[in-house]
Amino acid sequence: QLPLVESGGGLVQPGGSLRLSCEAARRTLYHYAIGWFHQAPGKEREAVACINMGGGSTNYADSVKGRFIVSRDNALKTIYLDMNNLKPEDTGTYYCAADVAGTCVGSWREEILYDYWGQGTQVTVSR
Repeated sequence: QLPLVESGGGLVQPGGSLRLSCEAARRTLYHYAIGWFHQAPGKEREAVACINMGGGSTNYADSVKGRFIVSRDNALKTIYLDMNNLKPEDTGTYYCAADVAGTCVGSWREEILYDYWGQGTQVTVSR
């Protein structure tokens, strides 16, 4: 098992920023690719970003390109999702998920690719 924990969610005004973090208690995430997923209220969960195990390859959903940045600090065993210029439609629960294959290519948007999931952190974008 790989217990993933997300943090950093909260309430922010439109145009604001948040940094989400993903960690594994007492474990390193070095060998895993990490995906970030967003589930808006009443909607299906969808992938927004991923980063490979080395950090040299990333992918983004069109809806967040240019606004979100995924990065990782393998020394600190933490993966980040920097969310900028937030919009009300970004509201929802954000999950991180780990892929043991370590890559972030091709089918990175597919939930079935990921082996471990966190419980999510809530983001609300509102005035």
